[in-house]
Amino acid sequence: MSEPTLTPASQMSKVILPTGSSPSDAAGATFPFSVYTSDQFFLSGAADQVAYTFHKLGGDVLDIELTKEQVFSSYQESVLEYSYLLNIHQAKNSIGDLLGAKTGSFDEEGQLQPGQANLNDVALKFPKFKFEYTRRVGHGYSTEAGIGGTTPIYSASFNTVEGKQDYDLQTILQNSSDHSETVGSKRVKIRDVFYVTPQQMWRFYGYYGGLNVVGDYHSYGQYADDSTFQVIPAWQNKIQAISYEDHLYTRTSHFSYEVIDNKLRLYPIPSSVSPEKFWFRFTVNNEEIWEDEVESGQHGINNMNTLPFENIPYEKINSIGKQWIRRFALALSKETLGQIRGKFGGNVPIPGENVTLNASDLLGQAKDEQDKLREELKTQLDEMTYPKLIAADSEMSENAKGIMDDVPNGIFVG
Repeated sequence: MSEPTLTPASQMSKVILPTGSSPSDAAGATFPFSVYTSDQFFLSGAADQVAYTFHKLGGDVLDIELTKEQVFSSYQESVLEYSYLLNIHQAKNSIGDLLGAKTGSFDEEGQLQPGQANLNDVALKFPKFKFEYTRRVGHGYSTEAGIGGTTPIYSASFNTVEGKQDYDLQTILQNSSDHSETVGSKRVKIRDVFYVTPQQMWRFYGYYGGLNVVGDYHSYGQYADDSTFQVIPAWQNKIQAISYEDHLYTRTSHFSYEVIDNKLRLYPIPSSVSPEKFWFRFTVNNEEIWEDEVESGQHGINNMNTLPFENIPYEKINSIGKQWIRRFALALSKETLGQIRGKFGGNVPIPGENVTLNASDLLGQAKDEQDKLREELKTQLDEMTYPKLIAADSEMSENAKGIMDDVPNGIFVG
């Protein structure tokens, strides 16, 4: 009996990467993410990547078990990786001046939700240096010093009771018709306590406000510093003014106090001759959301993850970036091909011979190439952070001055 003649349906692999593709193929393909899929330039780049991958992996010599859709996906992942690394770089440059600014809402792909067009392409803009973090720290110092800041400082008063030495200021504020709504159940911080004296009389006698003048009936008599004329620096007047105000609440008050857990104790115990009303300043430890979200930063940018950075538009990536994308996409295609060939084992038997698959080589090369490309881009970006650019400009300026120092000055001959 003679052997039958075999007529196989196919003499090649079921899946073979074609020699090239077209933008229309990419437009009809299914991508893992919808980012860039409506950009014709991206679709053209993805189509060109097929021919690039075919030739770089030797598709004209040995079949490549990849589909063009897998190459499209590698190209998209490469663009997203490039966008990720550049956005991190820009975050380092700009987050200090964007803290507290308005942020947006993002979809599952990192794109801004509709209706937030004013935040588009923020990552591509040169930031205006406002030293926002330093300013915010300064606001905190100003509040503590009582000379400004962004934390409101309120003023309230209460009437003393004869013979009563202790007063719960927290309870007084919560029961006050003027401040109960502001304070609510929040804890307050008492800044200072004082009462009003006839300050106009003391002010008439100069900066020191009664120190050694007629108000205290001391040996200085009825003269004050204003009767002598000296050229003194402005800071001395500032110190005198501070000393004067402090004197009003210390030397001329005849009262002292201590505040423990927002409970005030007066010394001595108020009597019938004491002031009827004491005043105090306070702030509210407000942990809730402020109405002004930009100023408070509660709804705004507070770290890298709230920066309004979308994926970088494909059309904004120049030739330098696109070449990096091609190389990284090729490394990703190698990784995919290595995963596929690894499923077949080490050898594929054919009549009279065995074909050894290079799955492990492809996977090793792909990992090394991806790591090197990431490190290459990170190194280049780190050298171009704004502080590094300023340092380079400074060095260039100093070097230019050094060169000019060696240039002989011209001699003028009249």
